[in-house]
Parts: sequence; structure tokens; C-alpha cells
Amino acid sequence: MTEMTDGVLHTLFRSEQGGHEQVVLCQDRASGLKAVIAIHSTALGPALGGTRFHAYASDEEAVLDALNLSRGMSYKNALAGLDLGGGKAVIIGDPDVIKTEELLLAYGRFVESLGGRYVTACDVGTYVADMDVVARETRWATGRSPENGGAGDSSVLTAFGVFQGMRASAQHLWGDPTLRGRKVGVAGVGKVGHYLVEHLLEDGAEVVITDVREESVRRVLDKHPQVTAVADTDALIRTEGLDIYAPCALGGALNDETVPVLTARVVCGAANNQLAHPGVEKDLADRGILYAPDYVVNAGGVIQVADELHGFDFDRCKAKATKIFDTTLEIFARAKADGIPPAAAADRIAEQRMAEARAARTAKAATQAP
Repeated sequence: MTEMTDGVLHTLFRSEQGGHEQVVLCQDRASGLKAVIAIHSTALGPALGGTRFHAYASDEEAVLDALNLSRGMSYKNALAGLDLGGGKAVIIGDPDVIKTEELLLAYGRFVESLGGRYVTACDVGTYVADMDVVARETRWATGRSPENGGAGDSSVLTAFGVFQGMRASAQHLWGDPTLRGRKVGVAGVGKVGHYLVEHLLEDGAEVVITDVREESVRRVLDKHPQVTAVADTDALIRTEGLDIYAPCALGGALNDETVPVLTARVVCGAANNQLAHPGVEKDLADRGILYAPDYVVNAGGVIQVADELHGFDFDRCKAKATKIFDTTLEIFARAKADGIPPAAAADRIAEQRMAEARAARTAKAATQAP
């Protein structure tokens, strides 16, 4: 426990990955709930981010994941143009084993106890039906079903936004915003990836896929026999003639082992936290690989669930998600102008917006002081 606490506290208070406003450890022994809610920033508004339900190797790994994911949500929401801060929650355990209505209700009570500082939604291991249950205990649950006043499956616009990021990458690199004739490898064809495959095929791309779940691969191949499947991600990233690699599963896909063997010219995918550690973005740039920052291109889902707070309108959300194309191009232009990798350029733009919001809040408070 001491080692876990020391590691978490170091990250929270002293590392560059820290700076979080609040971290809440949640436990309900009756239902078996163990969860972490991390609020990174409320500079732009309430912290919005999904709830991940996952069997972590250790409690420390779960806490660190919540810290990293919530920080990413601050940047994602800022670059998506949302007046929302960044937060994330993780529920510790195998959802196929321990997920129950009682556990989700207990989790909802913890979310409600934060009084709106944190707004939750779906993530890996949680679904629309789960958010319907959580919402019975809190008004701060989004990603609910249309029958319960929600927007439904946010994967639809997440995939659409990633597709816009790919179009922007193609425009920047090849001078044409189309994937026609390009070979695109999609790692993970579950909640988001299978929708992305649809967009790619409609645009005329050649698609290669892989997934750890055979049923996910089979679903795509049965519907689209022209798609090719390979055994695993290791084979996918080495595919000859690959133009674009789309990591759409869990994080850390870009690391010291994968980057040197990537055959693709572009990386643009839906997974969060694709860069395994600081410095990977430079390794990509040194190899001439264009990286579309994950939290920029996968923001379609958060745009969708955020709209629930104002009364959901799909067309309004899709229009906002379409702007991911322009935002991605802006980041590439800033990276070129500043001589830095796109990931660093995206961070600078997001940090500038959050800093301006904090300054405006401070100035407003000063004028209202007695």
C-alpha cells in the first residue's frame, strides 16, 4: 500500500502528468464497488469524462489510469471547443464477473455526491444500459439511451470524428482529403472500430483489421468480405503498403517496440493515450510518421454526450464533430510553424485555452471582490 500511495502521490502532486484538482477513492463493500474518480481540471466547466470498467493488474495501475485519462479529457474537451473540464473514472474489476445493478447504483451515488463537478459517460467496459442504471442515482450521467433522455451510443460520432481526422491527415500529407485507394489498418473493431470501417469503405479505402475478440472480426468480415483480417496488431503494423494505422483498442499502442516497425505514414485512431510515454511523439516525427493526436480526433463521442446537458440534437453534434477536420489541420499547421510534433502543438493550443479561462475567472472574481 505504501508503494502504491507513494507512486500515486508523486504522479498527482509532483510529476508533469499531475496537476489534478481532486481524486476520489470510492468503495461500497455491499456491492463490491471499488472505483476511482479523477477530476483533472474544471477551468472550462464541470469535468466530463467516461467511466472505464476494467480488471486492472493492480490498484495502483487503476489509479494511474484514471489520472492519465482524466488529464487527457481536459485537453480533449478544450480542443473540442466544449465549455467543460476533464475528468475520468475507473471501476476496478472484470465487468463480466462483478458488474451488477447494485454496483452501478452505488457508483451513481458517488458521482452524485460530487454535486456536478464530475459528469460521467460510457467508456471501455460500460455501455448505454449501464448509464441508464447510474442515472437512477445521479443527474450527472450522460450517454444514456434515447428512451431515458440520452443520446445513445456515442461510438457513432467517435468514429465519425476519427474519420475526419484521417481526412485532414490525408489533406496535409497527400494534398487530398480522401482515403480512396489508401490502405488503412484498424486495430480493434469493437464499439468504435467497426463504425470506422464503414466510413473507410464508403470513402473507397482498402481496409485491414485485427481484434483480440474473434467475434468482432467475424462481424466485420461477414458484412464486408472485401476486408482483410490479420492475426494480431504485431502483424497489422508490419503490413506492407499500409498508409494509415488506426489504433482503436486500449492505450499505449505507440511505444518503443511498435514505432520502429510501423510501415504506415500516418497514425490516426480512436484509442485514448496512444503514446506509451513522453518522447514517443518525437520518435514518430523522426521516422516521418504523421501523428494525429488521439484526444483531438476521438472527440466526437464527448461532443455527443456533452450535448445531452443541453437537450440532445444529433445534427448539431455531427456539425460540431465535422470541425475535427479543421482542428486537426490547425494542429498540423501549428506543429510545422513551431517546429514541434503535432502532439506538442495540440497540447499548447489546449493549454492556452485553459489558461485563458482561468485568467478570465480570476479577473472576474477580482472585480466582484468587496
